[in-house]
Amino acid sequence: MSNPFPRVAVLAAVLLPHLSIAASLSLDEALRLATLRSETTRAARAGALSAKEAAHSAAQLPDPTLRVGIDNLPATGPDRFRTTRDSMTMKRIGISQEWLSADKRAARQAAADASVSRETLLVQAAAADTRRQTALAYVDAFYASESLKLARLMEHHAHEELEAARARLSSATGSSQEVLALSSARGTSEDETADALQQQGATGVAFQRWVGVLPDELQPPGAIALPSEEAYLASHPSVAAVQRDLEVARRTAAVTASDRTPNWTWEIAYGQRTGYGDMVSVGVSIPLPVAPGEKQDRNTAAQLALVEKAEADLAEAIRAATAEHRSLRNDAQRLEQRIERYRSGVVVPASQRTAAATGSYSSGQGSLVALFEARHAEVEAQRKLLVLQRDLARTQVQLAFRPLTAEVAQ
Repeated sequence: MSNPFPRVAVLAAVLLPHLSIAASLSLDEALRLATLRSETTRAARAGALSAKEAAHSAAQLPDPTLRVGIDNLPATGPDRFRTTRDSMTMKRIGISQEWLSADKRAARQAAADASVSRETLLVQAAAADTRRQTALAYVDAFYASESLKLARLMEHHAHEELEAARARLSSATGSSQEVLALSSARGTSEDETADALQQQGATGVAFQRWVGVLPDELQPPGAIALPSEEAYLASHPSVAAVQRDLEVARRTAAVTASDRTPNWTWEIAYGQRTGYGDMVSVGVSIPLPVAPGEKQDRNTAAQLALVEKAEADLAEAIRAATAEHRSLRNDAQRLEQRIERYRSGVVVPASQRTAAATGSYSSGQGSLVALFEARHAEVEAQRKLLVLQRDLARTQVQLAFRPLTAEVAQ
């Protein structure tokens, strides 16, 4: 049974710097934490270790068989069941060994090594999926926090403008309609803040599920390098997994084909007779494949059919991965265009509108309601921009973290 203390100690050493109340976490740190504490990856490592241990004995000969017996023991008459009265009665001890040819053992070792390669790939695939899920949760949590900041800013503006409207009403320079409108606007802003807070809480819980801690602040994800289509296909976990399955199927078919040649069993025995000379027996057992076309060849054909199935699965996996990359790449390009268009066509004019409304109110020509509406429109535009940026970041994460990268192989 393995000792879990070293893994726990390493995990604690990594987690401790982030347990402080004012901790700030980056995407790279979150990925490292998630990989260290991933039970899915640990389970895959155990599977790989099992395959490696099994591969060590794949090319070994079967264990020899000890054979002990008594030959020609009388069953009737006055000497029945006596081992020393009849000259033909012989005590025998021997050993037999089934022999596999070097080619057969090499084929079995190759099949075992292919299984090890497949299980090792599953470890990398589990780590890659953990990193991808963590990055997606990080993006959701980060942009939920940014949206909450904007909602709170809008609530703060609504509170300030309502207080100013009440002061204007007290001095007989304002109107009750203005106060009522801003009071309703403040209630709406408070509800929007509550909704944003709820979304932040949900995304925070989802993120904590991967890293184990919930810091007060997440750093911006930063630029994410996107792979080319060739690199994406070459390292796609589904494609790589089917490639390993195909190799295992081919090696297994080779083992099955080698079974058409039967294994010989050698035997040597030493016999002892009372009052007579001892004897040595040597023999060999050779299975006779009386109908190889109905047995061995059928088994080989069954394995070759699995090879054909794996080849078809590989072709389909490549098609699916190609379509996936092109779809995600197209989504990323479209979102980049939408962000630029939305920023220049909506966010910038909304900011200019707020500046104009602020100037009008300061000069006494504009109302507080108009100022609030301008600020609210600007904040809503910024929140919509955050949604687009979040969608772009999620798409980029799907592109960048789906393949098996060098970080996953470590």
